[in-house]
Amino acid sequence: MGGCVGKDRGIVEDKLDYKGGNVHNITTKEEWDQKIEEANKDGKIVVANFSASWCGPCRVIAPVYGDMSKAYPQLMFLTIDVDDLMDFSSTWDIRATPTFFFLKNGQQIDKLVGANRPELEKKVQALAEGS
Repeated sequence: MGGCVGKDRGIVEDKLDYKGGNVHNITTKEEWDQKIEEANKDGKIVVANFSASWCGPCRVIAPVYGDMSKAYPQLMFLTIDVDDLMDFSSTWDIRATPTFFFLKNGQQIDKLVGANRPELEKKVQALAEGS
């Protein structure tokens, strides 16, 4: 499963469904800074999902991401809608959605582009076991 690079206008634009997981929806730069600060203070690794509500692969991976957030409470799971925070997202050089960034102490330690479930699960599990 790949990623989206352009808008597909055929999909109804509503929010992604994370199935009630422990995913924090980031809607402002201030909220991002607050969560990163909180994660740093608690020594948590952050998994940041830059996605879009119109992106098919983002919709497919969303419930998986939600499940992971419940399975690995030692990590902090964030989601950022690239359309809601365009200026902020552009500073991260997002070329396709979803793009997952893995951050420790506010610094990028890994990245995954596309809705690659096995690879995402492998990366998250490795980081959870190492934290």
